[in-house]
Amino acid sequence: MAPRGEQDVLSGGSRGVAPQPPRSAAGRLAVAIKEFVLVAAMAITLSFVVKTFLIQPFFIPSESMESTLVKNDRVIVSKLTPGPFPLQRGDVVVFADPGDWLPPTPVTDAGPVMNGVRKALTFVGLYPDTSEGHLIKRVIGLPGDKVECCDDKGRLMVNGVSIDEPYVKDGQKPSESDFSITVPQGELWVMGDNRGDSSDSRFHDPSGNGSDGSVPISLVVGKAEALVWPIDRLTRLGDHPDTFTKVPAAGVITLGRATPSGEPETDGS
Repeated sequence: MAPRGEQDVLSGGSRGVAPQPPRSAAGRLAVAIKEFVLVAAMAITLSFVVKTFLIQPFFIPSESMESTLVKNDRVIVSKLTPGPFPLQRGDVVVFADPGDWLPPTPVTDAGPVMNGVRKALTFVGLYPDTSEGHLIKRVIGLPGDKVECCDDKGRLMVNGVSIDEPYVKDGQKPSESDFSITVPQGELWVMGDNRGDSSDSRFHDPSGNGSDGSVPISLVVGKAEALVWPIDRLTRLGDHPDTFTKVPAAGVITLGRATPSGEPETDGS
């Protein structure tokens, strides 16, 4: 007769533990549904957290940023700027309408079910925001900057330094209208890359001094980091630091006329 311990091993388990009966098909289905719901809930929660604090997709609603972005492109916007990372001249930013910049937008009705699904997916970040109530432009002036149009070569000037802007749409001038403004503290001067067809800071500044057309930084949703759709145009959106590298800090104005290289040309005195 085998020892008691050996009997336990040969029987396939510890003494007193009965083998579990196999689950029925209905039981397996219930477990699978439970696991699916748990995974879906985790995915939706994670997506909502990412959309709220890190990144969010947006549709491009107009032609104002051509040729960098065209209508119906989709971009990924980082919500870490402004925040842990500061805004810089040249950044492409998405911001809420400061007030009457946008005309009333007709709501596309896809039926109650699809409208609800789209709103829910947009809320949790699984569907790109349609950009209704938001605009996308490029930062040209930071708080305290003096932005002017234009020098004798038709270029914008920031703090007295002329800048060459490779992102401006081919065939467009840096600005059709002359202006000279100082960006208020806590705000930004923004312009579209399609300068001839962009209702930007220039066109919302009736005061002519920057106080009306500048955008409060508090309205900035984030910085557009990458063009992600259509896939054949997938690219990172640069801030063109070379354009602004010679521009002095806000509040510092160079003397004399800017040369083509961007260096100020003094009068020799």
